[in-house]
This record gives sequence, C-alpha cells and structure tokens, in this order.
Amino acid sequence: MSVAPPQPATDVDQAPAPARSRFDLRDRPELALVPVSFILIVLAWEYGVRLLDVPSFVLPPPSAIWESLVNQLQTPRFWNNLWVTTQEIIAGYLLGVTTAFLLGIAVVQSRIVEKTVFPYVVAFQTVPKIALAPLFVIWFGFGLTSKILIAALVSFFPMLINVIEGLRSADQDQIELMRSLDASKRQIFFRVQLPNSMPFVFAGLDIGIVFAIIGAVVAEWVGARAGLGYQLLQYIYDFNIAGLFAVLVVLAVMGLVAHSFIRLLQRRFAGWTETERTVGA
Repeated sequence: MSVAPPQPATDVDQAPAPARSRFDLRDRPELALVPVSFILIVLAWEYGVRLLDVPSFVLPPPSAIWESLVNQLQTPRFWNNLWVTTQEIIAGYLLGVTTAFLLGIAVVQSRIVEKTVFPYVVAFQTVPKIALAPLFVIWFGFGLTSKILIAALVSFFPMLINVIEGLRSADQDQIELMRSLDASKRQIFFRVQLPNSMPFVFAGLDIGIVFAIIGAVVAEWVGARAGLGYQLLQYIYDFNIAGLFAVLVVLAVMGLVAHSFIRLLQRRFAGWTETERTVGA
C-alpha cells in the first residue's frame, strides 16, 4: 500500500490566529462612553452656570465643588465625620443583612415562623423609617447606636425578601431527586437551595449597602454630634452649597466603592450565578 507524501504546510496553515485584545472597546463601549459623558456633563455644568449667571448658593460650578472638597480633605474634622459615618454604615449593614439572612432561612424552613413572624415583619416594614429615627434618638441617644439601628432597619427588608425568594426558587425537580436519594433537609438546603439563592442573596446585599448609607445619613440629620449627615446640615444652615455638594460626592463615592466590593465578592464566591437575576426592594 502506497502512502502519500506529506504535503508542505501553506502560509495560511502556518499563520497564527490574530490575537484579540483583552480590552476591546467594541466589547466594552462603556470604558470610553462613561468618562467621555462625565467630562461633557462637567463642562456643560461649569460653563452653563457661568453663562446663565446662576448664583453659587443655588448651584455652584464643579470647580468650586472640587475646591471645597480639596479643602475638606485637609481638615481633621472631615476625616472624623467620615469615620463616624463609616462605622454606622458598616455596623448597621452587617447587623441588618445578617439578621435578614437568618430570618429568611427560618421563614422558608419553618411554616410556623412564616405564619407567626413574617406578617409582623411585613407590617413593620410599612412604617416609614424616617418616622422611627426621632424615637431611636430618644431611646438610644445621639451616639452611634441609634444610627446603627436605623441603618440596619433600612437594609434589613430588601435582604430578607431576596433571601426568601432565592431559597424558594430552587428547582423542585432537584429537590425531589435529593429526597428520593434519602437526603436530609440540611443536605437539600446546602446543596440545592442555598447555591440557587446566591444571585438573590447578592442582589439583597447590593441593595442593602446603598440603603444602609441612606439610613445612616438620614439618622444623622435627626440628631447627631458628628458624621457626614451632621456636616451636611451645617453646610445647609451656612448656605455653603459647594461644601454640601462636596459631601454628596464623597457619599456617592462610598456607594460606588461598596457596590464594587459586593460585585467583587459575588465574582469571587458565586461566579457561576446569573448576576442579572434580582428582586426589587
């Protein structure tokens, strides 16, 4: 039997496949659109208020806000207020989401808890948290405790609803299969229900951290001795609108950093999940 001689490789066969850039703007257009749109908005704001002669106590230009922010960053008072608010946000957030996570598990796993406790939780959620803030200040004082509890309350319910919906959305066929294999409720929970609920859990965590920031600042408005919310009130009384905007910028950056941290945790510990699944607060 004759064997055909091997054919020489052509240039087409030897040419390597073109390498694709990791940061292709065609795949990630927001990498260019976000900074460009931000620059355009800032420029329109800066020159718009100057051309229209808008008073600075109504709407200061971005340059004045930046100058005020730089000045604040150089004062110990600002860093003290930032530290106070950060403590309130972190402590309130951890308290709220941890309690909500445990209660959500109890509601799904126990019909008694669902029928006896959950209706009271829903009824309590309808009460405006702003109305509770003065009471918490009276009961727990002007210190950190009242602010932590308000931040915990506003971050509690979004996390609770997402945990409950996530655990209940588990595939019933998988649960029935586990039961047919004599799996215990504990095994079903950790191997089916909990992994399935991860997109909802991280959605609750994401919403909760934003609400915790809002709750801490609003609680400081009601009564506080320090904090960024307390500093905001002082700027309002002094008609220092540039300083007010500077603090709002700091709060916005805090929210973005917290959101990015939650997304990083999601990619690290639940990268297999569909991140687009969410439940509104």
